[in-house]
Amino acid sequence: MTYMLCRNRVANFAKWKKGFDSHTAAHRAAGMKLVHFWREVGDRNNVFFVFEVSSMKKAKAFISSPEAAKAGKQFGVLDGEIHFVSDSTQRSAVRRRRKVTRIIRSFLRDE
Repeated sequence: MTYMLCRNRVANFAKWKKGFDSHTAAHRAAGMKLVHFWREVGDRNNVFFVFEVSSMKKAKAFISSPEAAKAGKQFGVLDGEIHFVSDSTQRSAVRRRRKVTRIIRSFLRDE
């Protein structure tokens, strides 16, 4: 699974959050599903969030669009960063299941 890990430092959390929430449909259309959301303990205007991403191509197109830049400015994003990451634990589990399946099939063929 691919995730998009994001951080935004915002001028006013309440204003930013209202704008962020208003883009839920656009996030979904870009193949992005919000998974987690946090605010920094020492700086409540520093927010972190994670999207599960079904299409990196769509997600990258969404975040690099002029509309996204305009919305960020409109809702008070001062700076931020975005990282695409994968769940290596999940991949390992999938590999283990595939290996076990191959072993079982091999065993069944030999019987």
